[in-house]
Amino acid sequence: MLYAGFGLAGLVVVAIAGKKYLSTMGQPSLNQVDTLQRRHVPGEPPRFAQIIRPKDFAVLDTVKPGSEFDGKSLFIPPGTNQESLRAKPFHIYDDSFHDIIGPDPTLTLIADSGRDPLFHEATVWNKARDEVWFVQNAGDKAAGTGLRKSAVVQKVLLSQAAAVQKGERNSTEVTVIDSNVTVVNPNGATIYRDRIIFAGEGQGANVPPALYMLDPNEPYDTTIILNNFFGRQFNSLNDISVNPRNKELYFTDVTYGWLQAFRPAPVLPNQVYRFNLDTGAVQVVADGMNMPNGLTFSPDGQHAYVSDTGILSGFWGVNYTHPATIYRWDVQDDGSWDNRKVFAYTHVGSADGIHTDSQGNLYAGVGDGVHVFNPAGILVGKIYLGETSANFNFAGQGRMVICAETHLYYVTLGASGWDPEA
Repeated sequence: MLYAGFGLAGLVVVAIAGKKYLSTMGQPSLNQVDTLQRRHVPGEPPRFAQIIRPKDFAVLDTVKPGSEFDGKSLFIPPGTNQESLRAKPFHIYDDSFHDIIGPDPTLTLIADSGRDPLFHEATVWNKARDEVWFVQNAGDKAAGTGLRKSAVVQKVLLSQAAAVQKGERNSTEVTVIDSNVTVVNPNGATIYRDRIIFAGEGQGANVPPALYMLDPNEPYDTTIILNNFFGRQFNSLNDISVNPRNKELYFTDVTYGWLQAFRPAPVLPNQVYRFNLDTGAVQVVADGMNMPNGLTFSPDGQHAYVSDTGILSGFWGVNYTHPATIYRWDVQDDGSWDNRKVFAYTHVGSADGIHTDSQGNLYAGVGDGVHVFNPAGILVGKIYLGETSANFNFAGQGRMVICAETHLYYVTLGASGWDPEA
């Protein structure tokens, strides 16, 4: 989960003559849809992209004192403002980002839920039906969850998302899933053996955190596949991923359920675990982090990545000296992890959900959208929203869906994800 909130002030969605526009404070339309195919001019950024040169802000005329930094501050490069950054949301920090976004990337708002943070986490693509699944924010007060009810599991059709992007409809239909058994407070998810594995945070003292395996076809039969570590409840399971080499499940466990007052005090350290579904074996593979959160692997399975959101501490507030860091490990042949190193430190909020593309670039949901790092950990670009994205995911070739709490976005770009079970 990510707790630093970033508003989307000035964002207005209107329908004009059957077309969809995403306008920002009178700036040029972000997603004006027409029937013309625009071509990228060599040497120039695409129509919805802009070049941000790090050298231009290496030395600033004025650097604000730390007392004016509140952890929610958006970074506005010199010569830009919030409106101009949103008007062209693909920010090129390095030339290699051109290949990632492709010649004509687009960003389209496809759903708006008002105040309820429906579009939060557990973003996965169900290839068989070409739909994207995601869940509500269990810990947000506006969701009305907590001890009263569980977060909601939902999905959208990519065909409808593409229709919104083309101006053929105004928004996508969001379908609520009534699983059998109920997935209690899901937060992370991955596709595994043609099923969706949800990491559930638990609820109160008597509903322990658990891994749920859900059949994405009606009636959405669901099985609990893990709910304890040798008889002890986990804290609140957060994110989950499949290693493409050994096909085993890895997941993070952290105390955010307690910090958001819907789970009791923790009885285990914050750790990363490995789970073999066939044998039932569960093993700790990494510890020593403050708040292990998002989890992913390189497409070859040689490296593991975990985001540490220690800066965000629930009812304890924000501690700017704690990690907002992505770590990388080497994955050994036996599936264990070794050689932890700092991969990247995020400068707006903290990285929550993380994913890699087919070329090994890493994408992180942060306080102003999605940041993209090359395999060396260098920031090469952003998909800028001006608000927090806790999670997102690729949806096959050249498509992505981004969750931003009350907003859901559809992206077309050059990069693609990868299938851990291929």
